[in-house]
Amino acid sequence: MANPISIFEVSGRAMAAQLTRLNTTASNMANARSVARSEAEAFRALKPVFRTHVDSPDMSTVDVELIIQSDTQPKRRHDPTNPMADPEGYVWEAGVDEATEMIEMIEAARQYQNNVQVLQTAKSLILETIRMGK
Repeated sequence: MANPISIFEVSGRAMAAQLTRLNTTASNMANARSVARSEAEAFRALKPVFRTHVDSPDMSTVDVELIIQSDTQPKRRHDPTNPMADPEGYVWEAGVDEATEMIEMIEAARQYQNNVQVLQTAKSLILETIRMGK
């Protein structure tokens, strides 16, 4: 039987991974409508890359291996009144798909909440076991 403490470690690591996912999504949403002078300077959405961490043959957890830029390309828009516009009157909008980011945020929040529920259930079961042992 697995050590009860491992339940808290597994859920804790999963929550940390989902928190990183929420933070990158929040950063993407904050920069979604930003503009830049050139395509190279334009913001591109960030995405965490998860890696399975095998702790033992019967238990694995998750870690954030790295954070990468997505391949969503910035969009060129004509806006000659914008102070960031190039000499031809164009700006580059951030490479962020706001609908995708909202879906990502909802999914990460739900997975985070699922792990909170796992922790609450584990705590209740441990407390009930202690109460039964008295």
